Amino acid sequence: MWDGVTLVRCGGHFPGGTVLHWQGGAEGKGIVCSGDILTVTVDRKWLTFMCSYPNMMPLAAATVRRIADTLAPWRFDRIYGAFPGRQVMAGGAQAVQGSAARYIELLEGRQS
Repeated sequence: MWDGVTLVRCGGHFPGGTVLHWQGGAEGKGIVCSGDILTVTVDRKWLTFMCSYPNMMPLAAATVRRIADTLAPWRFDRIYGAFPGRQVMAGGAQAVQGSAARYIELLEGRQS
């Protein structure tokens, strides 16, 4: 692609699920354009991960773990989601890791 722009294959609701990482975005703090691989929630602090959005089916814990592990080495502050008004404007990398941990805990029944 261009210098500092990388497509990162995370998988997700289909094996080729990919996000765009731009290292120079957000004044050099980095951004991710997530499409629907990571979905920014209404409060814009958390993310969710779905296997089927129309059917409201959650993504498997192992797949969410793989997405979080794949994005862990990448530095980014912002996440731009697929839908209008759905952006994480600060702490994007932490939002991915925290959201994945919370999501996995819920799926595995470790959170009430």
